[in-house]
Amino acid sequence: MDRERLKGKNVLITGAAQGMGAAIAEHYAAQGANVCLGDVNEAGAHGVAERINAEGNGRAIAVKLDVTKRADNAAAVAATVEAFGSLNVALLNAGLNKPKFFMDIDEENWDLIMNVNAKGVLFGMQEAARQMIAQGKEHGPYKIINVGSIASRTTFDDVVPYCCSKHAVLAMITGGARALVDHNITVNGYGPGVVRTELWEQLDKDLVEIGKFEKPGESMDSLARNMILMKRYSYPEDVVGTASFLASKDSDYMTGQLILIDGGMVMQ
Repeated sequence: MDRERLKGKNVLITGAAQGMGAAIAEHYAAQGANVCLGDVNEAGAHGVAERINAEGNGRAIAVKLDVTKRADNAAAVAATVEAFGSLNVALLNAGLNKPKFFMDIDEENWDLIMNVNAKGVLFGMQEAARQMIAQGKEHGPYKIINVGSIASRTTFDDVVPYCCSKHAVLAMITGGARALVDHNITVNGYGPGVVRTELWEQLDKDLVEIGKFEKPGESMDSLARNMILMKRYSYPEDVVGTASFLASKDSDYMTGQLILIDGGMVMQ
């Protein structure tokens, strides 16, 4: 690992209390970045920050962040700048899923998922970009990184609102890239597939509950066996390298792109 790859980068990460967000925060810090961990689970985010600070590479702080509230997004940006002096990278990772078959989707399910996964990303992009623009384009390039999904490129009948939200994330990557390029801000993203995290473990239970699968673990095993070219699901460590590339100078001449990290599940 290059322990200076992200040296001097000040980063805001949403949904950083667990799973991929926590793993990426730790990976970024190990490469020299200073990280602000935002999450509705403030205690969890503080726990991750404490681990990072104990390692003694980059510095970390934690803030309570409900991404569906514009004021919370603005406050998280402000906290990053107050702690570290500026904002160079925003990684918008917060997201959730709650499966329902197509004819069972209701307003509550739709609003829950779209508010967090789509509106939350929009607010995060806008508030990060406001700060980056204020800092001046000569201090860039700045990086906004949106977390999409294989569901940004395809659709599954038992998670349609989630797929809609991740298609929206892709639209915000391409639209944001066009809107912000003159401010020396790049907008890219990555799309994981089946990642063994707390989110997928809950999704696995929910899929059993709605009758899609019969027993816990069957969803991930079935997808690995039948749909993933590499015949295994992934872990956060399979994702952190791409997230690091997108935050580093190695991706400076890249914008408007979504990279899938899914073991060959969706190829297009």
